[in-house]
Amino acid sequence: MAIEHACMRVVRKPWGSTDLRPWSEIRQDGVAIGELWFQRSDMNAPDPALLLKLLFTKEPLSIQVHPNDAFAQSIGLGHGKTEAWYILSATPGAEIAVGLKRQLTTPQLRASIEDGSIRDLVQWHRVLKDDVIFVPAGTIHAIGPGLVVAEIQQRSDATFRLFDHGRQRELHVDSAVAAANAGPAECQSVPRRLTDARTLLVASPHFVLERIDLSPQSNWELHAEHETWVLVLEGHARAGLRTVFVGEAIFLEADRTSIKVGSNGLKGLLAYLGTEPSPSLLHNHDRQNAGSPIRHLSSSPSHHRATAGSPVHSTEARP
Repeated sequence: MAIEHACMRVVRKPWGSTDLRPWSEIRQDGVAIGELWFQRSDMNAPDPALLLKLLFTKEPLSIQVHPNDAFAQSIGLGHGKTEAWYILSATPGAEIAVGLKRQLTTPQLRASIEDGSIRDLVQWHRVLKDDVIFVPAGTIHAIGPGLVVAEIQQRSDATFRLFDHGRQRELHVDSAVAAANAGPAECQSVPRRLTDARTLLVASPHFVLERIDLSPQSNWELHAEHETWVLVLEGHARAGLRTVFVGEAIFLEADRTSIKVGSNGLKGLLAYLGTEPSPSLLHNHDRQNAGSPIRHLSSSPSHHRATAGSPVHSTEARP
């Protein structure tokens, strides 16, 4: 059983930012910070299965790919890396790349990495605040400049770079070719309302990602049967004995906590282990039926192969 106010690990990156506000007041004397990793406050506790982080991009990230579990284990790693992104802010014209414009053979992919033409083969999409992007292991991808992104992923640092914009860091040609699905990305699933407070963003074999929208001054109970992360996007709330504000997170596992929402309401992300939404995750103490499912929206989201240029979906466009 555990409930903790998560602490942060600062990760410097050449493409990062020196100003992380409003998500954090952390500064590193002008040194660019690319990522903030949320970690358990109990340093002696086992590592969680999931990693929640914030990314701040002033320059484009490398074009890269992550291995799936099978490939990762074949090279001595514990597991692969599937991830999902939630766009917290985006400058006009900001883009992400997911998948390739067309299917490549293995020799074609290798050649495109070696001569740098891979940069013209990835499929870029413009993104807006509150867009959601699912990136299964094996998907070639990249994140452009001008973005703040919340990322939930399998806890792995297995990254194979295909192109790095002249930064002189190592490329991983053999591993990238072996791990990559050298074609268009899977279609993005459409966000789906679960209750009046919960929206399903991603349901994958490795984790579930939801957005929660809680009304001002409301009272809830969060019941985390499995590892669960909560990230505050707007507003604030008291979670048990802890008050959490924008950019802060809590960790729960096999535990429950009360959530007393502040005067401006609360918008947040919930990420937890599982393959389907948990029906018992969130209960409203103020209104008997506030957390009951919305009718006719019970089917699970599915993923299909996409043609090049398939859109990224925005949660704000849905009811």
